[in-house]
Amino acid sequence: MRIALVVTGGVDRSGREKVIPALLWLIERLATQHELFVYALRYHAQPCTYPLFGATVRDLGRPAGMLRQYQTLLAALKRDGPFGVVHGYWALPAGLVAAVAARRLGIPSIVTCDSGEFTGIPEIGYGLQIRSRQRAAVFAALKIATRVTVCTAYMERLARAHGAAPVVIPLGVDTAAFPPLQRPDGPPWRLLNVANLNPVKDHRTLIEAFRLVADRVADVHLDLAGEDTMKGVLQEEVTRRALGDRVTFHGVLPSDGVAALFRRAHLFVLSSRHEAAGVAALEAAASCVPIAGTHVGYLADWAPDAARTVHPADPGALADAVVTLLADSAARQRLARSARQWAVAHDADWTAAEFTRLYGDLV
Repeated sequence: MRIALVVTGGVDRSGREKVIPALLWLIERLATQHELFVYALRYHAQPCTYPLFGATVRDLGRPAGMLRQYQTLLAALKRDGPFGVVHGYWALPAGLVAAVAARRLGIPSIVTCDSGEFTGIPEIGYGLQIRSRQRAAVFAALKIATRVTVCTAYMERLARAHGAAPVVIPLGVDTAAFPPLQRPDGPPWRLLNVANLNPVKDHRTLIEAFRLVADRVADVHLDLAGEDTMKGVLQEEVTRRALGDRVTFHGVLPSDGVAALFRRAHLFVLSSRHEAAGVAALEAAASCVPIAGTHVGYLADWAPDAARTVHPADPGALADAVVTLLADSAARQRLARSARQWAVAHDADWTAAEFTRLYGDLV
């Protein structure tokens, strides 16, 4: 089958930097079974084409605005086609322009909602439900697409509250890249968070919770991996709380660098205000690292058997969850085993098979 996958970005030719790992794992597997073209809307300044994991990537050179994105994508689909199905990842902009272009060509389309499509958090300016224009655009993408998918039951509930009826297909990880390892109990203890430093990930709550943990647990360290979009604000917060020797900011790391952090972590800690899914949670699960965090994304689906969860923006509750788990080896092992079983059963191979089945049904 010939498939067009439309993305906003995350498909750098390096396959390591400025990428969305779960998306690359899907691309790699789909390309072994199908002729796959990936169209990127917002990455390189000038159009270019390059191979990536068996797929052909067409970067469309940042066309400005959705109308130009639609026109540019439509021309590319006509040039490279015919295609059996067009699949847009994220409702805006990729999903909407993919669905409209597919309807224009008379072929089925899929839109995968894996971001803030059904969320609005005005105090931090996050989510596509804040502004009426974006709400309307998301609604249009859902109505025009032949099928809508999400990655979690948590996201499915949000989608249904906005009138959608999605299919749940998690974007699984390459479990071979995150092998389970036995770790000796601390101290020293290592906590890990993998997420870009931005307001929706709520590292302020994480740092406040870690301050409370450090007051109650001897020899504990927090590792943070992700791009800093807040211009050093969080580093200043760590210094102000006298945690400089207990917190390490690792910046952006490729998947193998992240896997190395998981190999020494005793607990993965998530503080996000919202997660549609959360690939880092899957990486932690595959690595057999127990998880404590906010009740969003995969963690909401897994609680209480495979993750310990608390309400967002509650540093005291998050600190209590961390301290309790660090003191209970048996509970950590139960959570880690359950989460890993789920991650293995829904790995990247499973995801590719599910999407292949859905593509075939539509065609």
